[in-house]
Amino acid sequence: MNHLDLMMNKLDSTNKSGYYHPKVATIKMGAVMISAGIKEVKNNLSRLLLRVKAGEDILITDRGRPVARIVQEKPGNQYIREALGSLVQRGLIVLPSRSAAKVNISPVETTGRHISEIVIEERR
Repeated sequence: MNHLDLMMNKLDSTNKSGYYHPKVATIKMGAVMISAGIKEVKNNLSRLLLRVKAGEDILITDRGRPVARIVQEKPGNQYIREALGSLVQRGLIVLPSRSAAKVNISPVETTGRHISEIVIEERR
């Protein structure tokens, strides 16, 4: 058993039964992958990502209907800016010049009542 298997066994323990047992889905041409609902993915994301790192694909469902997949990133893939570079050079797209998280937002002074007062009044 390698290091990743040991980590997966340790992290797979959850809930009352002691183990996290994801559903297995059979996709086209006999391919097998794990199927997990949105709530299950939210509650077990770390465990599922360990499985993805080990090479498994995760099919995410919403009320039993497939909506997305989590697959392992292939080694050597380009960063998003490198991958989109040719589109930028041709003028087809413009990438953001800075991260939205770094934008300093300052409050705006307004006249009148505070919005919190209006909300409280409407709830009565």
